[in-house]
Amino acid sequence: MKEPSSSVKDDDQVEDVKNTMMKEKNDGGSAVNENIELLLGDYKKAIVRLSIPNMIAMFVQTLYNLVDAVWVAGLGPTDLAAMGFFFPINMIVIAIATGITVGTSSAIARKIGAKDYSGANSVAEHSIILALITSVAAAVLGILLLKPALIGVGASGESLAKAYNYGFIIYLFAPALMLNNTAMGILRGEGDSKRAMYVVTFSSILNVGLDPLFIYVFKLGIEGAAWATGVSIICATAIYAHILFRSNKTFLKVSFKTFKYNGKYLKDIAVVGFPTALGQITMSTAIYILNIFASRAGGDIGVATFTSAWRMINLGTLTITGISSAVTPVTGAAYGARDIRKVENALNYSLKFGEMVGLTVMTLMFLFSKQLAFLFAYTEASSVLLDNVSKALKTLCLFLPGTPLGMLTSGMFQGIGQGFKSLITTILRTIVFQVFWTWLLVNVFNVGLSGVWWGIVIGNATASMITYTWGRFTIKGLYRSLSSPASN
Repeated sequence: MKEPSSSVKDDDQVEDVKNTMMKEKNDGGSAVNENIELLLGDYKKAIVRLSIPNMIAMFVQTLYNLVDAVWVAGLGPTDLAAMGFFFPINMIVIAIATGITVGTSSAIARKIGAKDYSGANSVAEHSIILALITSVAAAVLGILLLKPALIGVGASGESLAKAYNYGFIIYLFAPALMLNNTAMGILRGEGDSKRAMYVVTFSSILNVGLDPLFIYVFKLGIEGAAWATGVSIICATAIYAHILFRSNKTFLKVSFKTFKYNGKYLKDIAVVGFPTALGQITMSTAIYILNIFASRAGGDIGVATFTSAWRMINLGTLTITGISSAVTPVTGAAYGARDIRKVENALNYSLKFGEMVGLTVMTLMFLFSKQLAFLFAYTEASSVLLDNVSKALKTLCLFLPGTPLGMLTSGMFQGIGQGFKSLITTILRTIVFQVFWTWLLVNVFNVGLSGVWWGIVIGNATASMITYTWGRFTIKGLYRSLSSPASN
């Protein structure tokens, strides 16, 4: 099949968008929106300009999670272990929020690519209602099941009590957290990554500032870290509400004045959002299981080491997630416009970008593992973690170069509305390969804590290659389906 040149097709798309938006003033677009032009224009520029704010937002968000752990580490290994026990359980709520975010972003981008702007607006409104209903249910269930879940992961005694108190407070703010993620998905879906970055950055800096105040000045201990997080979440909710409902600076107009329920819009969100949420939950499940292995191999020290090292690794992986968050709307808009060549080119370009980031972060973490480990071992009570965390980082940083192949291909799957492929590859990476290799190294070969780190690295590398290969076959299938007589 002969494809039109990318530049010509991109120019045609932008011109069509300009003309259509001027005609559809009452459907959500009163003027040409530069974010929409970016989304439908040159894929290289779109990937970079959407990725960088996403990367900054992800980095800052992960940094404040890291700072949370650093401040809590000053209380001692038991408090840090308590946070580690709750982390994989809380990932379930975060997974649901992420699913709605990605599903919303993908559905809106596909509607915009197809020039269905009123449909994109309705997707945004449906996503907010979906977030409200889901978040309340998740918060209630989370609180009810928190204690048995903590016991199941190995928490007991003082660490169990502290983990429960911390988690209970965090779950109180689950509805606000999900609304924030939904608003982020709306903005990213219309190509506006900057405003989402500003809100995340403000909220994260606020949290960092409140941590020592609540933990040490108010003497609330680990519960103070939870309250600091909750206050920052609520402040972000207020800002997002202003942006979406009052600012008039977004392309989509969310007002609910003419809202009509339509199940197909929920389906548009769910076709990507539901598999994404399940994928995130499998990641949470894997971390839950890996925590058990770490606990068996090293007790509370093992869990504290895993918690500390994995938070540092997330600084690298979440910058790659930022690129993936750009791949989803860019490939989604291209797919909506039936431009498969652009889908392929956007994926290839993002992979080069992602590998550069992954290799850079890996090198820095390996060279400065001792200094990074000191962040969790700066007091006498936590000094025992220094060597353990440093050794863990030197192995786990090898996780990063293979990550873009899997993560960015999954972002493309989400963009083109094939979220279940992303789910399957996530299950292979986490539940199948990572858990299997960790079990083999820890339980069969008795390698100890290092077996957990190597199991994660080997499992990720294997699954990433499988995901990338599947992505190539999927793109070939899109070319065939577009060139078939039935599609014309």
